[in-house]
Amino acid sequence: MNVMERHKFVVELLMQQNRATVAELAQATGASEMTIRRDLEVLESQGALRRVRGGAVSSLPGGVEPPYAIRAMSAAQAKERLARTVVELLTDGETVALDTGTTAVAVARAMAGRQFTVTPLSLHAAFALSGQSGIHLVMPGGQVRPEELSFYGHTPVRTFEDLCFDTFVLGCCGVDPLQGATAYDLDDVQVKRAAVASAQRVVLVATADKLGRTALGRICPMQEVALVVTDAPADSPAVKALREQGVEVVHPADS
Repeated sequence: MNVMERHKFVVELLMQQNRATVAELAQATGASEMTIRRDLEVLESQGALRRVRGGAVSSLPGGVEPPYAIRAMSAAQAKERLARTVVELLTDGETVALDTGTTAVAVARAMAGRQFTVTPLSLHAAFALSGQSGIHLVMPGGQVRPEELSFYGHTPVRTFEDLCFDTFVLGCCGVDPLQGATAYDLDDVQVKRAAVASAQRVVLVATADKLGRTALGRICPMQEVALVVTDAPADSPAVKALREQGVEVVHPADS
């Protein structure tokens, strides 16, 4: 395993069993115990875990969004497949509002070679879009959350009140058939709500782990979502419930 693979493995293991020893991690990854200790030091600095004598424990309590750096390591290939599917649903020339988060960044990268006017809700997505010749960037402005680099406050909300988009690509923290689309950060929720109201169509993109989950802040009910792009199994209870509500669910062709 390279360093990114080890970090991803350690974080996911701790999320499953909460605690692991240095020896266990070294044996599972094939790395030396000294290397594992360095990995744990880096991951602790990112807020992903807490080192204890002989190992580490998870520092991610339920109901709290994991740090951006940790989420960026998780399910990267799945997010790329979802992103390609989302972009295939867009027509060249569309105006697109693009949400925050790691899946949205994957969507931004997948837009390469296409022609869109895009307003990203985060600098992470803006950086991914900035070098693409076919993309016309319109920035929302406002204050920026550290690490997440998402815009919040009155300025981006006002931007979405003043503009009209063909599509808002929404990437949220939780998708529940009854509670709708939800997010952890309440400042983000206000901007996302404004983006939903500004768009003729809302395309929600979510990895399987987001379905059936509910975060603190409600963005919108599922009735305001045109379709959901997800890699959750077609026969999963959450997907079935969404379809029963009349929500179109799209799966990546290669998932």
